[in-house]
Amino acid sequence: MHILEVENLTKTFKKVTAVDHVSFQVPEGELFGLLGPNGAGKTTTMRMLTTLLKPDSGSASVAGFDVIQSRNEVRAGIGMVFQEPALDRQLTGRENLDFHGRMYGMKKDLRKLRIREVLDLVELSDRANDLVETYSGGMQRRLEIARGLMHFPKVLFLDEPTLGLDAQTRRKIWEYIRRMNLEHRTTMILTTHYMEEADGLCGRVGIMDKGRIVALDTPKNLKDLIGADVVTLEMESGDGDIYRGLAFVKDVVKHGNRLSLMVENGERKIPLLIAHAAKHGIEVLSVELHKPSLEDVFLRFTGATLRDREAGDSEKRKMHPPMARRR
Repeated sequence: MHILEVENLTKTFKKVTAVDHVSFQVPEGELFGLLGPNGAGKTTTMRMLTTLLKPDSGSASVAGFDVIQSRNEVRAGIGMVFQEPALDRQLTGRENLDFHGRMYGMKKDLRKLRIREVLDLVELSDRANDLVETYSGGMQRRLEIARGLMHFPKVLFLDEPTLGLDAQTRRKIWEYIRRMNLEHRTTMILTTHYMEEADGLCGRVGIMDKGRIVALDTPKNLKDLIGADVVTLEMESGDGDIYRGLAFVKDVVKHGNRLSLMVENGERKIPLLIAHAAKHGIEVLSVELHKPSLEDVFLRFTGATLRDREAGDSEKRKMHPPMARRR
């Protein structure tokens, strides 16, 4: 059974298409990830699926309810952890959860029981009566996850749940998310721009770029598309055409002054690659070798690394800042 069905979902802001005919399905109990750089359309997709934005075209349903025609039913059956903090910092952890339960019409006895359960789940029982303003960033994130689970949602949406957290705290949050998915079979939709987060958590990943899903499969199957070791050469000059005729080079992707070559037995081929460059009068400045990653998948489908794409979008925003709103 597909608890989430998305068909040709599209959203445009002025002349910019933020989400461009996106389609995918998620079976019940899956932890599904949308991976891509900032500005790829992940959050806009999430906002449409949670009824916060109305699509321009296409359709989507959550647990059998249409996100346009049955907004109240959709909202009653989902939980949401927003990218930006959405807790009341002047209330205690327990009070935040109690208020959330009241908003969903939960009876007093059920609220008390559920508050104990979700606080135990995220290991915050000992801080339940402390003001949220005294919590660390990681603790606040854990409380938001607990709040999202408070009313037994059928689908929990997590929009960049570890954004801004240090690496150690991020991994701790991953543990909670993984445990909730495995032990409670909660369907989860996760957006992230952290490659290791998508790779380590998600059963399947949809890679988004410029509003489109460019690849969708399990992390393993996506990496298997590369089918070889990845040798990255930093070149003084030239392009990848000199390598396209070599039998052992399966694919070549150029990004800036770097070439990513997909080759079998990469460590044995590095001397041949350097010698081949020298034969054409090109100096190799540095060499890297690694097994395929989701970053390589993104590079193959988009022609840029995720980091390069984010840097490019950042520069565009600097060159074309948003116009000041008229008063």
